[in-house]
Amino acid sequence: MGLKVRLALMNFLEFAVWGAYLTCMGNYLGKAGLGEQIAWFYAIQGIVSIFMPTLMGIVADKYIQPQRLLGLCHLAAGIFMLGCWWLGVQAGFGNELPNKSLFIALYTLSVAFFMPTIALANTTAFTILKNNGMDTVKDFPPIRVLGTVGFIATMWFVNCAVWENGSFSFTLAENAHKFQYTYMQFFVSGLLSLVLCAYCFTLPECKLGQKQSKTSLVEALGLNAFKLFKTKRMALFFIFSALLGMCLQVTNGYAGPFITSFKGSADAAIASSFAANNATLLTSISQISEALCILMIPFFLKRYGIKVVMLMSMFAWVFRFGLFGVGNPAMPGVLLFILSCIVYGVAFDFFNVSGGIFVDQECEPSIKASAQGLFMMMTNGIGATVGTLAAGEIVNHYCKWQGDYLLGDWQTCWFIFAGFALVVGVLFALVFHTKKEEAQA
Repeated sequence: MGLKVRLALMNFLEFAVWGAYLTCMGNYLGKAGLGEQIAWFYAIQGIVSIFMPTLMGIVADKYIQPQRLLGLCHLAAGIFMLGCWWLGVQAGFGNELPNKSLFIALYTLSVAFFMPTIALANTTAFTILKNNGMDTVKDFPPIRVLGTVGFIATMWFVNCAVWENGSFSFTLAENAHKFQYTYMQFFVSGLLSLVLCAYCFTLPECKLGQKQSKTSLVEALGLNAFKLFKTKRMALFFIFSALLGMCLQVTNGYAGPFITSFKGSADAAIASSFAANNATLLTSISQISEALCILMIPFFLKRYGIKVVMLMSMFAWVFRFGLFGVGNPAMPGVLLFILSCIVYGVAFDFFNVSGGIFVDQECEPSIKASAQGLFMMMTNGIGATVGTLAAGEIVNHYCKWQGDYLLGDWQTCWFIFAGFALVVGVLFALVFHTKKEEAQA
């Protein structure tokens, strides 16, 4: 098997683990008696991302080869995620969880070990490609796109898969036992984590850098990645990474409950629409767009540079949120939902993937893994935590759970999110300057 194919398979499994529950977890939490805590479940991913990716990056830089550490993290994440599944089994389909605290604890431990794997997977791929004389800007995006394909594959699977009366089947029709509404989504995620754990130990070695004979305490702990903040341009990059990171988990947490809420509409055409009954499948268009947009990144980065690419991402978030605010699951409103999903590819990839490449190019080899962890901390850590909790407060203010559906003034919520993204985009255009712009100043 070719090297690029092996790395592509690694990325496929990496994001398949996440795709199994990330966009549909909210629907299950509502049925499990945790609907008002949806924001906290997504914020937990951000909270652990504040320190875990950085800590694991330090370990990968100095003590354990990144591909091996990637496998060990998935081993722990998979075991804890299967624990969440087992608690669901004990409660039964459609029932509230009797031990909500233990469920939250197991979920927290699972994502604490999963979130660092995104940065570790990047570090592994970058290192192996460079060790074999390949160009990361050219060769990494096609590899990374298989991660999005994996995410889509498990989204489709949990949307259509049904486990009912001891038998397994697929359906697009309304069914309360679809994996997207039940604890079975956690089983799929946990199982795939264990598969990826085993696979990681078959990957080529990523030898650690030679240890210096004398190092400071800061260097020994790998905290010297924070020296990147001494450069104004890099400091601004990380600050805006956090601000844009505030957008990342909003639609992951609430797009599913939002689209599914139309099943509670008094309009029969809307309530019975394909989109309202297949929210996970509809939102997977976002990931399809993401897969296509990843392939466009090398062209846009080389042609326009990081600033323009990030600006495109920021303004794409404005449309992502705004189109949700004016659409609905019936024709022609569903076309606006589809358009929102299409622009998501630009919103997510043109920042996350290109940002990872930018960080890799800007820092020295001895802190590359730590710097990727720092980037992860700013985006999926600080940014996502603050953004998700703020979004949760806004949604809980304007919308309330009524039975299985989260109903209320969703339009105002989406317009507030769109307004925030617009302000961030304008500020970034005014204050962030590239090396070329700094040289000309």
